[in-house]
Amino acid sequence: MFEQFSRGYYLGRLYVEPREGGAAMCRDQHERVNRQLYGDEGVTRTDLPLVMKLGRRHFPVRGDEEVPADTLAVPEEVLADADIRNPPSLSEVFLAKADHAAQLLSVADTSDVVPDSAV
Repeated sequence: MFEQFSRGYYLGRLYVEPREGGAAMCRDQHERVNRQLYGDEGVTRTDLPLVMKLGRRHFPVRGDEEVPADTLAVPEEVLADADIRNPPSLSEVFLAKADHAAQLLSVADTSDVVPDSAV
């Protein structure tokens, strides 16, 4: 689903669609990606948010049983900022690597979008 891209990110292609509330993806895929890419030795929590980037915005992504596989559901304003005009649309999505994600989440407030000043 995601492949090595740079020192700070993995790259994937997901269908992006609008959603009210915070960003989410298929719960099973979320847990699998969390375990594979964010997991350490020993016990790994798979409910922690993944941090993704679409366009210029970073945001935490949770798992949700109602989101179809291979889909990233995001708030309307994220779609507009990423210039996605005809959702669902297959789009390149960046996934922050574990250390970069931890840094982004540490400076984020309780909103659903990581501030651009954090990157």
